[in-house]
Amino acid sequence: PLVMEEIEVAPPEEGEIRIKVVATGVCHTDLYHLFEGNQKRGFPTVLGHEGAGVVESVGPGVTDFKPGDKVITLFISQCGECKFCKCPKANVCERSWTSSNYDTMADPTTHLSCRGQPILQFMGTSTFSEYTVMNQISVAKIDDDAPLDRVCLLACGITTGYGAAVNTAGVTPGSVCAVFGLGAVGLAAVMGCKNAGASRIFVVDINEQKFEIAKVFGATDFLNPKKFDKPISEVLAEMTDGGVDFSLECVGNTEVMRSALESCMKGWGVSVLVGWTDVKDFSARPIQLLSGKTWKGSLFGGYKSKDSVPNLVKDYMSSKIKLDEFITHRMNLEQVND
Repeated sequence: PLVMEEIEVAPPEEGEIRIKVVATGVCHTDLYHLFEGNQKRGFPTVLGHEGAGVVESVGPGVTDFKPGDKVITLFISQCGECKFCKCPKANVCERSWTSSNYDTMADPTTHLSCRGQPILQFMGTSTFSEYTVMNQISVAKIDDDAPLDRVCLLACGITTGYGAAVNTAGVTPGSVCAVFGLGAVGLAAVMGCKNAGASRIFVVDINEQKFEIAKVFGATDFLNPKKFDKPISEVLAEMTDGGVDFSLECVGNTEVMRSALESCMKGWGVSVLVGWTDVKDFSARPIQLLSGKTWKGSLFGGYKSKDSVPNLVKDYMSSKIKLDEFITHRMNLEQVND
C-alpha cells in the first residue's frame, strides 16, 4: 500500500511553478506503475497525474503564470520549440517524461524529498501531494471559474479517450464504432464517438454493470465477450456486415488490442490503441493490415497539451463534453489506499 509521509517540496527554480494541488483523479496508470510497471527506477515516488490546483509561487523567468492562477497539470509537456511541438501531427514533446527512462520532471529533476532522500515525480507530476513543482511547459492555465474537482479529469483519462476518437481515429458522421473497455478512458471514447456523429456505437466489456453508464455517453449496443461462443470480432462482423469503421482499445491488454483490429472493416477500418501497457508485446497477422485496415496509437488523445486543455475546459463549461458523470467517489488524501 501507499504510505502517508510529510515531504519537502522545494521552491520553484528557473521556469518552474509550485502548485497547491486542490483535486486529483485516480488513473489506472497509477496502479499499473505500482503493481505491474516495467520501470527499473520508478521508486520511491509520489503517484498521481490527474491534477488541478492553484499556483502558489513561480520561479524566475515565468511570465505566463502568477500566484492564484488556476491550472491543470500535464504529463505531456509542450515546449513549443522541439520538432514534435512544431509538427502539427505530433504531441509527444521531447521534454516530456515519456522521452526519459525515469519518472521525473521534464528537466529531468525532482524537487520532492523525504528526510533528505530524493523522491521521483511520477509522470513529471506527482499530484497525490498537497504541493508539487512543475516546469511551466507542463502546466495549462485555465479559466478562473472552472471547478477544479471536475476539470482535473482532463489532465489524463477523459482527454485521452475523447481525443482518441475525435482526433486520432477521426470518427466520421454516420460511422459505426466499437469501444473495448469501459473505464473512464473508454467511456470518454464513447463520448467522442457520439460527439463526432457516429450512428452506432458498440461497447465491449465483461462487466455488464458498466453498460448503463455507457448509454449515458452515447453507446447504442452492448456486448459481453463471455456471453458468446466465438471471438468478439466475429460477432461484430456479423452484426455490422463485415466489421466496424472505427475501433478503440481502451484496456491496455494485448489480446484485446488484436481483437479490436480484427473487428474493423477491411478496406478502410481504423483501429486505435489507447490503453497503456509496457509489459507484453502484441502481434497480428499481416493480412489484417494488407487488407487495408489502419492500426494507430494515441497518447493523450493526440492533443497538444498546453494549447488544447484550456479549450477542453471551455467545452465542459459550455456543456459540449461531460465530466460530472465520470465521478463515482470523492475521497480525501488520507483515504488513498481505499
